[in-house]
Amino acid sequence: MSDAAQGCTGPGPAVTEAEVEALVRGICFKTGPPRRLGVEVEWLVHELRTPRLPVTPERLEAAYAALRTVHLDSALTVEPGGQLELSSQPAASLMECVGTVRADLDAVRAVLREDGLGLVGLGHDPWHTPRRFLREPRYDAMEACLDRTGPAGRAMMCASASVQVCLDAGYEEPGPLGHVRRWWLAHQLGAVLVAAFANSPLAGHRPTGWLSTRQLRWTQIGAGRAGGPVLDSDPRGAWARHVLDAPVMCVRQDGGPWDVPEGLTFREWTRSGVPRAPTREDLDYHVSTLFPPVRPRGHLELRMIDAQPGDDGWVVPLAVTTALFDDPEAAETAYRAVKPLAERTCGRPAPHNPLWRDAARGGLADPELREVAAVCFAAALRALPGLGATTDVVEAVAAHQDRYVARGRCPADDTLDALRAGAVAAHLRGTPGAHPRTTPHSPGTPTSYAHGARPHGKDTS
Repeated sequence: MSDAAQGCTGPGPAVTEAEVEALVRGICFKTGPPRRLGVEVEWLVHELRTPRLPVTPERLEAAYAALRTVHLDSALTVEPGGQLELSSQPAASLMECVGTVRADLDAVRAVLREDGLGLVGLGHDPWHTPRRFLREPRYDAMEACLDRTGPAGRAMMCASASVQVCLDAGYEEPGPLGHVRRWWLAHQLGAVLVAAFANSPLAGHRPTGWLSTRQLRWTQIGAGRAGGPVLDSDPRGAWARHVLDAPVMCVRQDGGPWDVPEGLTFREWTRSGVPRAPTREDLDYHVSTLFPPVRPRGHLELRMIDAQPGDDGWVVPLAVTTALFDDPEAAETAYRAVKPLAERTCGRPAPHNPLWRDAARGGLADPELREVAAVCFAAALRALPGLGATTDVVEAVAAHQDRYVARGRCPADDTLDALRAGAVAAHLRGTPGAHPRTTPHSPGTPTSYAHGARPHGKDTS
């Protein structure tokens, strides 16, 4: 949610509508052999002993001040509600990415433990009312903009957490690893990932009726801000049109609050030049305020996965997604498996279509999603050794398959079971049933992870 370009920039040359389209088309898909990946892991920060108690802003500020003194290879940023995010550097392999982020998370947890705080892997805070921790012009403007569509925007800003997997766009040429295929696959497989890793069934102490309340919140924000483009054979053109026709969140300025126009698209802004003509910097900033489930930033950001339970839960969606995109045989298997699901989208962009809503509401209780997930997990397990995955990572994926996919369940079902047993707090602390990392992957073990880093430079919107 944070962004590298938060400050205002000096005046630059205005960009025309045609220039914007050319710029977006030129930078959204950087094609070539898939070689790098990254992960961004977001976490809720809670009291270790009593996670129902809110953490005061003063304690959060002290904890983050301490963390800024720790050397980390990943970029550490803070989300508007005080959530913690680690974003990996571009990694040359799955295990390089996993190893780096694991080490950084160990260091972060050690610092937080000294103040009685811990990281909780949930897609949506089950107890606390969304409360803003960061007070900056960007987030003031974002809050004002999102409030126009209801309370979902504040929940997304301040009470949600995810695992974002970042992958190279793929080859220019057609085929299983071509960028057109990977773009399409990301949107159809995305619904399966939502269902398999749904982990946010509660808000305000109660079930919401959705296994991924986080995904529900994104849907409620609206298609202009949090929707994807129509899928067609020209991803570059589709994304460029989407960027131009998306509403402008804010117009930055050096002094005072930022303007929050209502109903002004970037296309209209280039034509009117009001309140001032947009620049290249404004375009870059505008793109960072769009939150589709798959965002092309040269590489592909897959943004639909809830934060996962346990210390290493984030490793499973990272490993599965990497295998299904970067191994040619697994990619072809996944493509064939998800192809029938496209009919359930009714031609509407994600996540505002029936397929994505079914995935977020019911998870793998949906028979078709369960069947496709089983095929995809099996393909990922076959591919992971060839991608250099270690035994513990393969076992973690197999454990998720056995515990959840094979049973038509997802991590959210564990939370609901704990709620019925009156043991949600213990469940979130990892007890009973928690295992150390040396044995984190046995069937029945809750795993919790965060979401991680970008492969091609930091931009945490």
